[in-house]
Amino acid sequence: MPYETLRCTCPGLAGGVFAEAHTGRGADRSPAFCLENLSSRARTLAITLEDLSHPIAGFSHWVIWDLPAAPQVPEAIPAGRRVPELGAVQGAAYGFHRYAGPKPPRGRQHTYRFTVYVLDCALGLPAGAGKRRLLRRMEGHILQAGRLEAVFG
Repeated sequence: MPYETLRCTCPGLAGGVFAEAHTGRGADRSPAFCLENLSSRARTLAITLEDLSHPIAGFSHWVIWDLPAAPQVPEAIPAGRRVPELGAVQGAAYGFHRYAGPKPPRGRQHTYRFTVYVLDCALGLPAGAGKRRLLRRMEGHILQAGRLEAVFG
């Protein structure tokens, strides 16, 4: 089912390059997102971060869902399977239940992609779920999606 494009920006990815604060070599804080044309039917958001240059295709650095649908996603979402202050759940990515920012081998530049999904429902997946299970559960519930790519290294 086709869905609308979400217009999203991220101050932490100025010029298509990660600010060090949002990388594994910096404070490793998740960046904030601004969503411009959020559907009036939006109920929740899900976000994935993938390393497009990793030898394992689609290698995940972050998977979060059931964020409240809002025009802004806050910076520095805390680690943990559940994020009670947001009602969100962080799945397993990179072996953690948290944002794990870029940290490619020194001297190598990798390209990363955030995808922000706007959903018509809460997914209710357990925190043990990963990206594959999230993508399957979202089928038929995606109203909009937006992508941002940036490099680091």
